[in-house]
Amino acid sequence: MYEAMCKAVTLIPPDIGLCLKQSLGEEKEPLARRHLELTLENAHLAAKGKGLVCGDTGYPLYFIKAGNNTKVEGGFGMLWEAAKKAVVKATENNFLRPTMVDPLTRKNPENNLGNEIPNINLRFEGKDDGLEIIAVPKGGGSEIFGTFYKMMYPSDGKTGILKFVIDCICKGCYAGKICPPAIIGVGIGGTADICMRLAKEAAILSPLRKYNPDPKIAELERKLFSASRRLGVGPMGSQGINAVLSLHIRTAATHTAAPTCSS
Repeated sequence: MYEAMCKAVTLIPPDIGLCLKQSLGEEKEPLARRHLELTLENAHLAAKGKGLVCGDTGYPLYFIKAGNNTKVEGGFGMLWEAAKKAVVKATENNFLRPTMVDPLTRKNPENNLGNEIPNINLRFEGKDDGLEIIAVPKGGGSEIFGTFYKMMYPSDGKTGILKFVIDCICKGCYAGKICPPAIIGVGIGGTADICMRLAKEAAILSPLRKYNPDPKIAELERKLFSASRRLGVGPMGSQGINAVLSLHIRTAATHTAAPTCSS
């Protein structure tokens, strides 16, 4: 868990690097290009041990997948203890900035520990006996300025969903609030908490620019991604076309009265 978190703040995944370079080749505006050049330069320096990919290491999150035959010494509850130790160590070694505070007193323990933090999402899948651990330092800007939720009416239909998502992209990317280019996750359906979890997982766990295997959902993804490139907003809110790096949708069954939507 410690190694995964350290890698997450110093190395950008290959698909993100590829998309950033592609975006740089597409942008014509000097300011938009400069933002992308600095992002790539910073990522290069971070990979060489000279700083972090982003100064805001945000919320320490872990997504863990266990096989149905997996056994953990001391029980699965030990994963939470291991996560705490990993986060404390990563903070002490300056891989994580101490950003987690008490929501009421604003007291900062300076080790990124607190109620529900670090957070672990654990699911069981398959028949093997392994663990897949993904560390996600979830930036604060995308949470503060980029999380939107709406309980929609069935009559809103797909058009209503499309409009809501585009409105969210405009609000989040305006003036560079969420530090675009952004990876957009959209959750549709389920209860409010299920919908928002789906949106988060769609954003941080999906390979970039790989469309959903469901043709109906893939069509929505293509429409939204294409529309985002016509908003006139680029990297860090500058004039351009790449406010969105990639967009992904996940769905859940919903109540007959309302199709929930989160972005």
